[in-house]
Amino acid sequence: MAAAAAKGATRPWIKHYPEGISWDAKIDLTPVHEQVLAACARTPDAVALDFLGKRTRFGELARLINAFAGALQTELGVKKGTRVALLLPNTPFYVIAYYAVLRIGGIVVNCNPLYTVHELTHIVGNSGAELMVTLDLKQVFDKAEALVEAGQVKRLIVCHFPDALPAVKRLLYRMAKSKDLSKPKEGGIAAKVTAFEELIARKLTPAPVSIDAKKDVAVQQYTGGTTGLPKGAMLSHANIAANLSQIDAWGCGLFYPPSRVVAVLPFFHIFSMTVCMNVPLSVGSQVVMLPRFELKALLDLLTRTGANILPAVPTLVQALAKAGSRAEAHLSSVEVVISGGAPLADEVRAKWSKVSKALLAEGYGLTEASPVVCCAALRVPSKPMSIGQPLPGTDIRFVDVETGKVVKLGERGELQVKGPQVMLGYYNNPEATRDAFVDGWLRSGDVGYIDEDGYVFLVDRIKDLIISSGFNVYPRNIEEAMMHHPAVEEVNVIGVPDEYRGEAPVAFVKLRADQQVTESELKKFLAETLNKLEMPKEIIFKDQLPKTLIGKLSKKELREEYAARGKKHEPA
Repeated sequence: MAAAAAKGATRPWIKHYPEGISWDAKIDLTPVHEQVLAACARTPDAVALDFLGKRTRFGELARLINAFAGALQTELGVKKGTRVALLLPNTPFYVIAYYAVLRIGGIVVNCNPLYTVHELTHIVGNSGAELMVTLDLKQVFDKAEALVEAGQVKRLIVCHFPDALPAVKRLLYRMAKSKDLSKPKEGGIAAKVTAFEELIARKLTPAPVSIDAKKDVAVQQYTGGTTGLPKGAMLSHANIAANLSQIDAWGCGLFYPPSRVVAVLPFFHIFSMTVCMNVPLSVGSQVVMLPRFELKALLDLLTRTGANILPAVPTLVQALAKAGSRAEAHLSSVEVVISGGAPLADEVRAKWSKVSKALLAEGYGLTEASPVVCCAALRVPSKPMSIGQPLPGTDIRFVDVETGKVVKLGERGELQVKGPQVMLGYYNNPEATRDAFVDGWLRSGDVGYIDEDGYVFLVDRIKDLIISSGFNVYPRNIEEAMMHHPAVEEVNVIGVPDEYRGEAPVAFVKLRADQQVTESELKKFLAETLNKLEMPKEIIFKDQLPKTLIGKLSKKELREEYAARGKKHEPA
């Protein structure tokens, strides 16, 4: 009884978990590739992947994974610990390559196809990736070829994009869009390029590889690098498997067949890799893919496939909500939308409820936690504006930013995490690894609090916190207030130097089409909800606000833009 009482005191969420979920549920650490191949063996005739109408069944997926793994191992010398970079948008090629690399003990290094060659050079160089799998689409292949020419990558494996399409679309693509494809330059580069289909055709069987799930790295996932060069978070096979098991327990069967999960978020991002791909495929459910977000394409996909689970980012939810009646009928099959990657504004939640009855659940995670830490319930509503409760097997605490002491329930502090999904550390960066942990707890850099029922609320990022006249000012509070104005479509607030206050908030605003509001009018509106320290020093209107490549509003570019504006006005 005493132990149970102590547990309840430190883990208030346990008593208030959704029905049917246990915090100390058994965590399955079976490597994800083994789970997926087992699902393939159980239901070989079920559809695993749908890409623009071309379907791949589980039995065929297993054949392709093993054939590619055998070729990587036998023909290209991939061994346990070899790092293989994937420079691929969402296609069946990504899925096959990902599990094939893990199958033979290799380490996946995810690369964003929209990154510049300079950005890719850092990731590939830092990771030590020897091979890269990519597409022959010109916008992607040309970057991969440049990396080979620079000596950053030893060899390319190139997938022929039209082969991913259904027969009719494949024919039309070759006729109308062949100019979008690239071929290796003649000479030395061509000798370093191998065709994906040639490797598959060899039908080689991979030799077994012994994997220590808790020690061996499966994925080296690079962080966004908003405060410096990206760091490679080393996620073990056990880290990734643990998070799948935790999400599975949290979903209470949600992800099992006949569920279909939409993968419009890119697999190279940790959220999509886990929730859109690993979770459904490991239990034998179908993944329906789009290579990128386009509103009409997504709506058509939902109608065609009847998909019921939509992982999303807030900007995607907002785009669907904004479409109104145009989207409503297409969303009829969707039961649950899981929003992650950025805070979900209250205004967006309200607009979503007008176009869909689907449960909108906000989750929270970190690359370093494989990634999911907390999530709103997926079967019943959770407390408004919370990110839900910690997943099974996950411990959290909030620590005073200045003193480092654990704060009481309801008090604000930095969120810190412990659990089987937390990374091994950063690759070749012991200093950053030390800084990331405090007494074994992973620091999140996010400020928030937990209430008496174990629901977690985030206030802001530590690095985004504005210290104005000695007081904490949270940009998210200001953004939430501004989003309630009918003319405001998007807003992003940063802190800037201020001679009087030390720092002051500045708001960048994108207005809705055909809407107008002046800075003074908007400030008058804000005066009803914000105090003087929170009132933006300046409101700057823009046609577009910068976003990260998964659609998250980005402050980095705005800080650079504001600093550049200041320099332009400095006296010569």
